[in-house]
Amino acid sequence: MAKEFSRSQRVAQEMQKEIAIILQREIKDPRIGMATVSGVELSRDLAYGKVFVTFFNIANDDKSEAEMVAEGIKALNEASGFIRSLLGKAMRLRIIPELTFEYDSSLVDGMRMSNLVSNVIRNDEERRSGTDDKEEK
Repeated sequence: MAKEFSRSQRVAQEMQKEIAIILQREIKDPRIGMATVSGVELSRDLAYGKVFVTFFNIANDDKSEAEMVAEGIKALNEASGFIRSLLGKAMRLRIIPELTFEYDSSLVDGMRMSNLVSNVIRNDEERRSGTDDKEEK
């Protein structure tokens, strides 16, 4: 019977939960705001890890969304040592991976695509209802 998940995938899943808890409870940097961990990729030897995050409540009149995301990623990468130390206390691993944070735009892209599909469906329904009215007259 073959393994369904490799060890690095199982550790990455657990690490995603722990990092999410750490970001929620321990990190107080206002540049980060409300960050959500959407995934973790680990190297096979568990020495390096990419943490994919998305940010919510990005609303600031002075800065664009891209600037806010860049600041949030920079703040997380600066705090990666602290997050790594807390992760070491929470998980029993011989090697705690070196963490790098990256922005995950898949959630934003998915919402944009969903809006596009909704608009097409709405326009199609309006067009059909317009032709139905003409046929009745």
